[in-house]
Amino acid sequence: MIKIGDYNKLKIVRKTDFGYFLDAGQQRSSKDILLPINSATSSELNIGDEVEVFIYRDSKDRPIATMKRPLAKVGDLAYLKVVSSTKIGSFVDFGLERDILVPFKERLYPLKEGKSYLFYIYLDKTERLAATTDIERYLDTAEDYKLQDHVTGTVYGFQTNNSALVAIDNLYKGVILNKDYDTELHHGEVLDLTVIKIYEDGKLGLTPRKAPKERRLEMQDILIDYLNAHDGFMPFNDKSSPEDIQRVFHTSKNNFKRALGGLMKKGLVVQDKNGTRLK
Repeated sequence: MIKIGDYNKLKIVRKTDFGYFLDAGQQRSSKDILLPINSATSSELNIGDEVEVFIYRDSKDRPIATMKRPLAKVGDLAYLKVVSSTKIGSFVDFGLERDILVPFKERLYPLKEGKSYLFYIYLDKTERLAATTDIERYLDTAEDYKLQDHVTGTVYGFQTNNSALVAIDNLYKGVILNKDYDTELHHGEVLDLTVIKIYEDGKLGLTPRKAPKERRLEMQDILIDYLNAHDGFMPFNDKSSPEDIQRVFHTSKNNFKRALGGLMKKGLVVQDKNGTRLK
């Protein structure tokens, strides 16, 4: 039984100038599957050899084989780049000559060309490869993580209160509560995160925030860089509005004030009612 969208081990039964025909287990040779010359990774193939190939459908809906390794197969969750948008949906690159369609009905949020997102790969009713952003049901609950573990996660959705849904290592369910992040997050964004809670259902609570000291030192560097780039002055001080600080420095006012206070203690800056200056 041939598995479309997956790897198959098949025997070479015929060889032509344009490729090799593989035994598909059908009685008629016309049902044999073509492995084109340019899709064979070895030039030393012979009749009778068994080869491992990935099988998908070409533009004419015929099963076609390749020895090249795609970025994903049916049943996989994969982080793939959007290469085009059309009237029928978006197409994503999965590493082979033909791109995978994301039908409009399978797009839970807008997809931008050139950006990457997390998709689940499946076969549609015509046995063509397709992808969906509706991945929640395909994520597992994590078992081998503990508090304060550092993980990587991909944003794949938002709850109504703006808490971010995250796929940890593109496999497991996680969430960043809206109170646990300061900057705007986007679908497809890949984040370095820390586990701060393990829920009863196995979902992991996460935060992109670093330890307070690390965040303060990082913000001090950002402020010094900003001052150097603006002739040693910025129209911001510890009385500036949280909105202005968030807009310019993408951080909370508390973190800004802690960083600014540290620079003042080091004797690097002074502030007055107009703003802050390098000493």
